[in-house]
Amino acid sequence: LMSWNSRTLALFVVLTLGCTGEVPEPADTSNTNRDLLMGTTEGGPFSQGGGDPDIAALVERAFLPDLGYNLGVEEAPLKVIEFADFGCGYCRQFHEQTLPTLLEEFVDSGQIEWKLLIYVSGQFQNSLPITEATECALEQDDEAYRAMAIRVWESQGEWKPSDDPESLLREWAAATGINMGEYDTCLSEDRPMNRISGATAMARQLGVRGTPTFWIVGFGPLQGALPLDVFRNVLTAVLEEVAAGDNTGSSGA
Repeated sequence: LMSWNSRTLALFVVLTLGCTGEVPEPADTSNTNRDLLMGTTEGGPFSQGGGDPDIAALVERAFLPDLGYNLGVEEAPLKVIEFADFGCGYCRQFHEQTLPTLLEEFVDSGQIEWKLLIYVSGQFQNSLPITEATECALEQDDEAYRAMAIRVWESQGEWKPSDDPESLLREWAAATGINMGEYDTCLSEDRPMNRISGATAMARQLGVRGTPTFWIVGFGPLQGALPLDVFRNVLTAVLEEVAAGDNTGSSGA
């Protein structure tokens, strides 16, 4: 079974400052699923973004299993990495309308481990302080992070144009019940910056150009706020192929 620590997957690379090597192409799959994946890559609206070079350049060392926020069990046969920016409207749409169903049908059932990788694309005002604040909540408590993330998604219209997003964030953080002294220290020391810059560098390394992008590990990317049925069809087809490959390997052992 694949895990975030598997050394055989092309995505699990170490990024170093000044790294110029290219990430290997995802493993080839059957023509049917490859056509399905490629046919839906541009199937939904997504926010264009070229990344923020100042953020990405801060990374000294980033290892994918140490980044982001994981949902599901490590033993799940399929891994999906969601690249998102808290300022992206299509990302908000996906989290509010589509992700809850995917979590119920695929993640809670143990079929998929889902990694949410928030990075700063450089396209949205106040995205960096928002991401730092949620990371400081995550440093203390998973539930606090989920509560903060929900509030951040639903309040995009409030914090994106704000001249003082930090005050809003502190209010929302306090509502989660976390230790505010630790929260303030986390922000003052910029403790989340290595994770944020690592996620941003990872997105660039994989050629992510817009949000949301969903990287199906071993298969390739899907881009955009695709309809729920498209996600269902693609994930079901990929899971069937993974199961078929496992059965073939077992029968040949």
